[in-house]
Amino acid sequence: MKHIENKSSLKIQFKIALNVNLNKENIVDRLTLPDIIDNSAVLTKKAAKILGVKETDISALCILKHSIDARKKPQLFQVYTVGVTLRNEKLQEKVIKYCKDKSVAPYIQNPYIFPSTGKTKLSFRPVVIGTGPAGLFCGYMLAKYGYQPILLERGFDVDTRTKDVEAYWSGGSLNPDSNVQFGEGGAGTFSDGKLNTLVKDKHGRNKEVLRIFVQFGTPEHILYESKPHIGTDVLRQVVINLRNAIIACGGEVRFGAKMTGFQVKEGTLCAVEVNNSEWIQTTQAVLAIGHSARDTFTYLDKIHVPMEAKAFAIGMRVEHSQCIINESMYGKEQGNQLPAAPYKLTAQTSTGRGVYSFCMCPGGFVVNASSEPEQIAVNGMSYADRDGEHANSAIIVQVTPKDYGENGPLAGITFQRQLEKKAYLLGSGKVPVQYYEDYVKNVSSENIKNREKPCMKGAYQLTNLRGLLPTDCEVAFLEGMEQFDKIIPGFAGKETILSGIESRTSSPVRIHRDETLQSPAIKGLYPCGEGAGYAGGITSAAMDGILIAEKIAQEFCPFL
Repeated sequence: MKHIENKSSLKIQFKIALNVNLNKENIVDRLTLPDIIDNSAVLTKKAAKILGVKETDISALCILKHSIDARKKPQLFQVYTVGVTLRNEKLQEKVIKYCKDKSVAPYIQNPYIFPSTGKTKLSFRPVVIGTGPAGLFCGYMLAKYGYQPILLERGFDVDTRTKDVEAYWSGGSLNPDSNVQFGEGGAGTFSDGKLNTLVKDKHGRNKEVLRIFVQFGTPEHILYESKPHIGTDVLRQVVINLRNAIIACGGEVRFGAKMTGFQVKEGTLCAVEVNNSEWIQTTQAVLAIGHSARDTFTYLDKIHVPMEAKAFAIGMRVEHSQCIINESMYGKEQGNQLPAAPYKLTAQTSTGRGVYSFCMCPGGFVVNASSEPEQIAVNGMSYADRDGEHANSAIIVQVTPKDYGENGPLAGITFQRQLEKKAYLLGSGKVPVQYYEDYVKNVSSENIKNREKPCMKGAYQLTNLRGLLPTDCEVAFLEGMEQFDKIIPGFAGKETILSGIESRTSSPVRIHRDETLQSPAIKGLYPCGEGAGYAGGITSAAMDGILIAEKIAQEFCPFL
């Protein structure tokens, strides 16, 4: 498929009926999902018809957006937005002038442009603390443009980390520095690899993030899918490729290298301490520590780096048969012949608290995502093909600093730990699990024979989860589940499986930064990404990493 040229083009949105039972003949207007993807001939024919031109008049066509419209199920539609370049500008001007179809509009690409670099010379290489999406993308951009950054990761490379995580899931000991939360790639490495974001993208950083993902190994369809995902299996290889690119550009990536201190003189960063034993001189450090670096937050509070407790959300992982979700989203006739269906649900409750689905994983697994001994936290994960038997999602309730029971910037962390300790005790050290009908009755689940079994990475134990959530949150959770059952029949069914506790939805802390994106207390320290409270997911964290790289580059020239 030809990509549109970097000049004025036309943008067209149209629908094509989708019938998964249709044979492959005469598929100009009715297409199966596999037939339509990347089928430039079909899209070109449709675009030419709308524009009133010949197919040969189209010199280039590119998919800009793709989604499935199931609002009139069981009749389904593919919705495409395509960019089209015509063979000459005069024809294009004519089409713009006379085409009456409101779905046609002029389209000009706005490619991402890294800013011109500053003139101040760096005395030392910049340091990036953390190799989650924020740290990796910040490090990559700095390396690409000649700054030779040093990336510090308290955990290990993704291959070693995967072995440690799988050993823990199989009954081994938890490694506090190498688990689902810590290590190369960050918490997103063991997730669904969702790449959609609600962050506005007037500077093109979102598209640049997706382009870099494709450059380093993801399928090209993430560039245009409305809800792109790549899966944990693909994401792990992309992380390795990014690391190798950073090294090839003169950067350095160090594992088992935990930041343990800063040296500051007259309010300016001078050095970063590693593992309580080594000092790296630097005047520019990016703090991309992730949302679970609780010991680092404690250190930052101790040295009076300005921070505040922020709102987040807590709840349960909720599992259903993927067939139930497919049939509800697509219609019974289509259910098993399309990609595993996602959902997005929200509800308002009598408590005044909002309840919503979060990090929904079609065809995925619930995972033990703990990072501290004698505490349990869960998350969701799926592979690229999303072919697991169950769908799972966090169903979560909003909480604010008023709920934390104490004051101070670390109050949300204390609140999280209390919940995770309760979950650990309820499951006797395993992930506590309960069937929803028993949760409603407030009785322990005891018999799993002849019932839906959890699709779980890690050991689990049946128990009674009532009382795990604070009372207000528990009431809201129950109300939300019943409301969602009216939207997706069976959502609050007998075989619905709950796992606790979902407590790492976002950072409970925001590290302050000024208009230069540096800490007001330490010049040269850049709080960054989800852990610092400025992102919520892989893509937005990566975008924030790129933003920080831009800020450093605008002031300093490359370190050569």
